[in-house]
Parts: sequence; C-alpha cells; structure tokens
Amino acid sequence: IDLKLAHLCIENVRIMSAADAKRQKTDAEKEAFLKVFDTLRDELVNDPLLGSDQPEQSKEWVKRMLDYNVPHGKLNRGMAVLDAILSLDEGKNICDDAMKNSARMLGWCIEFLQGYFLVADDIMDHSITRRGQPCWYKQPDIGLIAINDGIILESCIYRILKTHFSTDVSKYIHLMDLFHEVTHQTAHGQLLDTTTAPIGTVDLSRYTKERYMRIVTYKTAFYTFYLPIACGLCLYGFSRDDKAYQIAEDICMTMGQYFQIQDDYLDCFGDPETIGKIGTDIEDNKCSWLVVQALERATAEQKQIIEENYGKTDAECVNKVKALYRELRLEELFKTYETESYEEMVKKIETQTVVPKGVFMPLLAKIYKRTK
Repeated sequence: IDLKLAHLCIENVRIMSAADAKRQKTDAEKEAFLKVFDTLRDELVNDPLLGSDQPEQSKEWVKRMLDYNVPHGKLNRGMAVLDAILSLDEGKNICDDAMKNSARMLGWCIEFLQGYFLVADDIMDHSITRRGQPCWYKQPDIGLIAINDGIILESCIYRILKTHFSTDVSKYIHLMDLFHEVTHQTAHGQLLDTTTAPIGTVDLSRYTKERYMRIVTYKTAFYTFYLPIACGLCLYGFSRDDKAYQIAEDICMTMGQYFQIQDDYLDCFGDPETIGKIGTDIEDNKCSWLVVQALERATAEQKQIIEENYGKTDAECVNKVKALYRELRLEELFKTYETESYEEMVKKIETQTVVPKGVFMPLLAKIYKRTK
C-alpha cells in the first residue's frame, strides 16, 4: 500500500509539474504577445501618415482608446495565429523568430477587429459593462465619439498590414482580402442579428433555428475561429487556393456555432463577475439559442409568457423568462448539446488529413466547457 501511495504521489508531482510548465509557457507567450501590442500601439499613435504636427491631445486620446479597448480580453483569437503556425511547423523548423513576431502582429490585427466590433456592438445593444469594466461609450467624456473610435480601430488593422506585410505582395493582398471579407461577413451577421430582433419589437415568428444559425455563423464563426487559422495558413505559405482553407472553414464554422451558443447560455446563466459583463440578451430582445429552444418546446401558455415578457428591461419580466427557461430544462439541454457538439468537432478534426490536428485542438480546448 505504501509503495502504491508513493507511486501515486510521484505521478501527481509529475502531472503538476507538467501543468506548471505548460502554464509558465503560456504566461511567457502571453507576455511576448502583449509586448508586441505596446510596439504596434506606439507606431499607430505616432503614425507618420498623420504628419509630424499631430496634436498631442489626439495622440493621448488614441493611446487611451487603444489601451482601453484592445488588450483586455482573453486574447484567444490573437494568440491562435501563432498556435496555428507552430502546429503547422511541427517537425519542419521553418518558423523562425521573425515569423513568430509576424504571427503576433497578425494576431493583434484580429484583436483590433474584435475591439472595433465590441465598441460598436455595445452602443447598439446599450450594454453597460464589457470585460469587467464600463463600456467605452459609457465613459463620461466619450459617449457617441466611440463611433469614430471604432472606425479608427478598424483602420489600424490596415496600417499594421501595410507597415509590416506589404513587402510580400502576394501575402499582403491575401491578408487584405481575408480581413475585408471577414469584416463584411461579420457585419452582415450583425445586421441580421439586430434586424431580426429590434429592441422594443417582439416577433416570435422570427426566432427560428435556421435564422439563428445563420446569425451566429456570420456574426461570430468567421472572425473568431476561421480568421486566425486562415492568417496562420497564409503566413506559413499556403496558397489561397489550397484545400486547407476549405477544411479549416468547415471545422471553424462548427466551432464558432458552438462558441456562440455557449455565449448565449452564459449570458443568461453565467456569473457576471466571471464572464466580465452583465447579460442583457433577454432585455435586448436577442434571437438567442435559449429563446429559440424555448419556443420549440413551449406550450401555448408558455409562449404567451415569452410574448409578454421578452424584450423588456423590467427585472420581473426578465426573471419570468429565466424561470421559464429553467422550467423547460434548457440548462440540461445545453449540457447535452455541449457534449454532442464537442464529439462532432473532434471527429471532424481527426478524420481530415490536410491540416494538422494541433491547429484546431488548442482552440477547442480553450472553449470547451468555458465559464467566461
């Protein structure tokens, strides 16, 4: 028994040491990633395109705005570019320090795009907090100036691409196309989201599974999952007509749908302290996975409860909708969906042979059973 106990202790120490080593490696990479942000931010604040006489007030505004809106998320999207390249490079040793740095810069382009989307989204949704702090437009001196700040955030992407990627014309054009196309797709997903369920108008006939899946695919999946992988493929040298992009898109669409359904679940049932925001999907009349599932299962009387209370800011109305969700056992339904969806994604990843599995598995590991 003592010998078995000793072996167990040794194994536990080994597992803990491996976990510590992995955590230290992740922390070191995040630190390296954040240092690149500091460099890019300073370049953008002092952009020569704006002339040497740019007022200090403008520089200070842009620096404050970038610091507030860009580097405070989980950074999963941005860091996924380097993760993808390192997986593609396994056993080849093509990826040098310069390519790693380029991957980090591309990662920040994605984080700038995310910052732009979130600033705009918070204004449209009248949101209160984001990433554990007041939304940018909620700052006393900001308000709707945040609209112009969002435009600046997007424009920063193309300044970074021109400054750091334009010497390789083929890759530069491909990267420009990727960011323009994904922005276009995401904006149309947002359009469908906001026009399907405008605040103050409840039309339950619009909350269909088909419409919901289109919203989440275009609003979330392309920029959150496909874009980082596609950037990695491009930077590593895959031509734009390579089959790898189609394989990546197929897997990333499923992953993005799962991620957004998680987001809808957490908006209602997650801890605001943990997820960093106060969920408002019910008040905002969102076409969310929960209300779509509720309508598929509800009796006529239960649908009446949704009709009377959904899309209203009154706390009692919100609580009635949440109580109905619990009555319909939607928390348990989500858990079942989560398991089945994970198994489907793993199967898709493992059955294809074009893209290394390591390109996708770290992303999947970061989102599976997440709480924020």
